[in-house]
Amino acid sequence: MATDSQLTGVGIVGAGTISDQYLENLTAFAGLKVRFIADLDTQRAASQAEKWNVERSGTYEELLAREDIEIVVNLTIPAVHVEVALQAVNAGKHVWGEKPYALDRESGRQLVEAAKARGVRVAVAPDTVLGAGIQTGLRQVAQGAIGTPLTGLAIFQGPGPESWHHSPEFLFAHGAGPLFDLGPYYLTTLVRVFGPVAKVAATASQAKSERIIGSGPRAGTVFPVEVPTHISALLSFESGASAQCIFSFDSKLKRAGFIEITGSEGTAQFSDPNEFVGDTILHSGAEEPITVPSEGSEYGRGTGVAELAQAIRENRKERVPGELAFHVLDVMVSLAESAESGSFVDVDSTVEPIELLDATWDPSAPRIYA
Repeated sequence: MATDSQLTGVGIVGAGTISDQYLENLTAFAGLKVRFIADLDTQRAASQAEKWNVERSGTYEELLAREDIEIVVNLTIPAVHVEVALQAVNAGKHVWGEKPYALDRESGRQLVEAAKARGVRVAVAPDTVLGAGIQTGLRQVAQGAIGTPLTGLAIFQGPGPESWHHSPEFLFAHGAGPLFDLGPYYLTTLVRVFGPVAKVAATASQAKSERIIGSGPRAGTVFPVEVPTHISALLSFESGASAQCIFSFDSKLKRAGFIEITGSEGTAQFSDPNEFVGDTILHSGAEEPITVPSEGSEYGRGTGVAELAQAIRENRKERVPGELAFHVLDVMVSLAESAESGSFVDVDSTVEPIELLDATWDPSAPRIYA
């Protein structure tokens, strides 16, 4: 059994709703030790620390001062993702952050360069791409189950989160909307299949300038919509492949988790890229499709933190690197620019191929490092 000093120390900043999903796993993974929870609302941080048996809580400054914390898990709102991550980087700590990586290329590049200068890593969600569902689909494609992958189709559509979310305003503000909020799950998966995107085209629209909170104590509250709520996108990859995407908060017909890859010999229907598990369905032209059960890690959010910690210890590249997150950010910003200009936009960034996980990989397994 590892001693406390041999574990990777983790600090969490942002004690909101999503922190429960992270803490459920991070407090169970044998190689990690959550040592501190920080929040602007220190009482909320204290409540989460007590709930999950974390030894300390308080301010972000207190978290950054701890020498026994190696990785900061950044669960703050998108508008301050870069600001909070930069503080951690400048304190010499690695960062795992919620998506999006940044809201614009300039601040994203600043974070990339700062991390490089300090010799630390900044990895960013979604870590769903490490789950059994997407990894199984990626392995099937890599093994040639559908031949050469040529085209992709990704769809997320629904009426919008204001019907169920108790405080949905941030999801309709700059840096969110269906493109920046849901796009990272689908675009990250497509980039893992086809490689980097070369250029994009898009159209965008907004069904309503205001929306109404539909549930919770603030039900009936009217708030402004600041971003497009429907995006139709076309991606052209460096490999010559292409993909079409729809990201929408304007549809009464719900269609989420739809992502398929068509190759020279067949089509693979992937599981929901916003989930960690799900089967892959292969269509080869035969009467009945083949169901490939998902195989791999079925843990949820926090999986990427464990993989990052292992990569640091093993002195290898993490499998959800900042370069991938920045490229996806670049794609999303380019799509927004294309929708505004009405023309194709080149995507200047790129990303190197990333090794798949072995199906037996277990983020909860104990790993002891002297």
